Amino acid sequence: MSGGDDAAPLLVAGEWERAGEPFAACAAGDGPVVGHTFHALPEQLDRATTGAVRAFDGTRRSASYERGELLRRAAELIAADVEGLARTLAAEIGKPINDARLEVRRTATTFRMAGEEAERIGGEMLPLDLLPSARGRWGITRHLPIGPVAAITPFNVPLSLSAHKLAPALAAGCTVVLKPDSRAALTLLRLAGLLVEAGVPAGALSMLPMSTSVGDRMVTDDRFRMVSFTGSARAGWDIRSRAGTKKVTLELGGNAPVIVDETADVAHAVARTVAGGFKYAGQLCISVQRAFVHRAVWDEFVGGLVKGAEALTVGAPLDENTQVGPMISVAAADRIRSWVDEAVSGGARLLTGGAGDGAYVAPAVLEQVPATARVAAEEAFGPVVVVSPFDDVDAAFAAADATPYGLQAGYFTRDLHRTWRAFEALEFGAVIINDVPTFRVDNMPFGGVKSSGLGREGIRWTIADMSEQRLLVLAPEAD
Repeated sequence: MSGGDDAAPLLVAGEWERAGEPFAACAAGDGPVVGHTFHALPEQLDRATTGAVRAFDGTRRSASYERGELLRRAAELIAADVEGLARTLAAEIGKPINDARLEVRRTATTFRMAGEEAERIGGEMLPLDLLPSARGRWGITRHLPIGPVAAITPFNVPLSLSAHKLAPALAAGCTVVLKPDSRAALTLLRLAGLLVEAGVPAGALSMLPMSTSVGDRMVTDDRFRMVSFTGSARAGWDIRSRAGTKKVTLELGGNAPVIVDETADVAHAVARTVAGGFKYAGQLCISVQRAFVHRAVWDEFVGGLVKGAEALTVGAPLDENTQVGPMISVAAADRIRSWVDEAVSGGARLLTGGAGDGAYVAPAVLEQVPATARVAAEEAFGPVVVVSPFDDVDAAFAAADATPYGLQAGYFTRDLHRTWRAFEALEFGAVIINDVPTFRVDNMPFGGVKSSGLGREGIRWTIADMSEQRLLVLAPEAD
């Protein structure tokens, strides 16, 4: 392919450029070509970075009402383009169309909330007269934007995850260069067009699909003051090791557990686990991967989970009836099938699913899985739930915690005392009571511990991360 008028241009420091290394964007599952765009060249990244530095001189001085109005205009434009964005998203990454529409609406909400938060950024005034020598002195604090931000996002929730970097950056007064996953490039370039239409200052935003070798330059370029990364644990911690003195936030992988005790509403737990385990073919860092179930409700829960998995409609992403679409590639589906086969060879029992052609994998439920099997011990990132029984809830807490990951955990119970025990015992960024770890709304702090990340996302928390506190000390004139 060669670049042409049909190829989506890159946004480079406020200019649209049909240049770079051309590539074809293919549908999920190694499907047909859905469009064309470019991978940015090193010189385009350099111009984008220079543009971000120059634009920051203006954005840092912008008024909060200007930033708020910009973000609200962006939210309105995104909301008006739900169908266009959703269909591009579904075609590129294989997300079922109804889930894609929901992601677009969430993206609009994120920009709207960022507009509100932009007008709440403040400081405080505090007395400093704690010593005789400090008599009459006062301190005033302000939160000032940190500077140009390098942002990197994955394929699986590309609009929402990018919004959680772009919107807070613009709210804080920062500039940003975003490297989207190339598998979602067309979707993010469409979003960039809406942000330009909303009035993002020239240079304040660049949208650059890039090869890894070119994108790595952002990590070590000291013109950026912060790197915000969402993706795999391996890549994230490598970025942190090479980022130098920059601030780094990481939202990484998971191996999310859910616990169902004998007091739980089992029907509710089943319904939510079906949704939380198999949504977007399990390709979420907070998908339910492990379910620990009290023996007293084991038969009811596992039977319901199997029936629920089998009732899901697996099909093409743009089919209105599809609930589970393809995985992102045939290679990803082959990996899941091989992990299921490996577990069965090691003594596990496959209760349903696990088969499929090409990029499609039928939602799978396994029991009696060895703890060392990859489908239980590593992040599966596919439509697989491993179920295990327990008799003692503290043992279940320990088993759920026996992972290097710590993003979110779910616990179904009616026991308030156990709720607090779970909150203290489970080493995760969030403990979700009577829902699955897949639960997330956009005004909550979101992030992990252990290998799952560093820092928290969520509009207010990200704005704080993208800001630096500055103190002004006022001393009285000498008597």
